[in-house]
Amino acid sequence: MTGEEFLQLQRQGLSDMPVAASNNPAKERRFVYGLDGLATLFKCSKPTACRIKKSGILAPAITQVGRKIIIDADLAIELAGKKKGGRRDLRHCP
Repeated sequence: MTGEEFLQLQRQGLSDMPVAASNNPAKERRFVYGLDGLATLFKCSKPTACRIKKSGILAPAITQVGRKIIIDADLAIELAGKKKGGRRDLRHCP
């Protein structure tokens, strides 16, 4: 095979590659593991991380199989930022 034939095959191979995959980069999911990872994510202590996990606020972001805990970091941060319920302001009640 001559050098010219090799370059022609190389150009043909590059033109056959799918272009759509490189134009649409998939968003990578970040995961943290265990209570240590949750404590690092929220910059709190391990007991506080345990309380946050037990509260159920982050339940959609947490997957636990036995003792292994896997937390979707982006979803956990999003869920932690949402306000649910809370106390009413009693000053304005009739």
